[in-house]
Amino acid sequence: MKFGMTYDLRADYLAAGFGEEETAEFDSPVTIDAIETALHNLGHHTVRIGNIQCLVKRLASGERWDMVFNIAEGLYGFGREAAVPALLDAYRIPYTFSDPLMLSVTLHKAMAKHIIRDLGLPTPDFAVVRTIEDIARINLAYPLFAKPIAEGTGKGVTAASKIASADQLAAVCRELLDTYKQPVLIETFLPGREFTVGIVGNGSKARSIGVMEVMLLENSDPDVYSYRNKQIYEEVVEYRAVDDAEAREAVELALRVWHGLDCRDSGRVDLRSDASGHPSFIEINPIAGLHPEHSDLCIIAGKFGMSYQQLIKEIVEGALTRVKG
Repeated sequence: MKFGMTYDLRADYLAAGFGEEETAEFDSPVTIDAIETALHNLGHHTVRIGNIQCLVKRLASGERWDMVFNIAEGLYGFGREAAVPALLDAYRIPYTFSDPLMLSVTLHKAMAKHIIRDLGLPTPDFAVVRTIEDIARINLAYPLFAKPIAEGTGKGVTAASKIASADQLAAVCRELLDTYKQPVLIETFLPGREFTVGIVGNGSKARSIGVMEVMLLENSDPDVYSYRNKQIYEEVVEYRAVDDAEAREAVELALRVWHGLDCRDSGRVDLRSDASGHPSFIEINPIAGLHPEHSDLCIIAGKFGMSYQQLIKEIVEGALTRVKG
């Protein structure tokens, strides 16, 4: 098959003048090379397309592909991850990973939590701060946790994100509103273990490839899986493969979230436990990073005996089976 490849190359945006944090979710040549090699090993032909601007030009010129391996994150708006899939839908070109609806819903963390809560699944109590005036209306017990409502890679999450007082809440919300120009999600802080669950497959064939506990070490930002901690994870974070009763509960919840949000092919669900040791849904990444060494989904795969080649194979096979019906 002829696979197009859509992605946002970080170096392109840095060269255009965007900042380090603005481009934190974008990919390196290592990731693109690794995916392309894996697709070649599966017998597919590949065409590197690049970002949405490149996709628009190539579609307009009449170019087409049998399927697109899409990891484009986009840059602006709540629909930024949905833009490439929506365009491909318009041209009836199939692609890997979730559809525009779920990519928009899951990027907006509060919308995802509304759905999860309506499904009767556990998630921390929450509120949304859209304006300065909303801060005074927060009626949740401290400690709280604050983060931008539609960012990834820990952007906007710092040691100050765990909030102990009304004054701190106001200061953090003001800074996040000013910096990220989007609402702020406020959640009840959960003090327990932090898990991330890797998932592959669709429908009844969806399964966990493993669950990893995020352990913060000395010199880390305490209690929060922050942007800083993620950037220097080799120094301040230990990722531990786990399979105890609490971890298995996290896997069960992650799969219920996966089905409830109708996500596709592969992704990652983040959870944190309450004081009683019961996991709750925090957020989901339906286009998880695929850097072969540094991305959480790939680290999970490796810790549970799955090679990078096998991970890409399962993603592609799941997408092809789904498309064929």
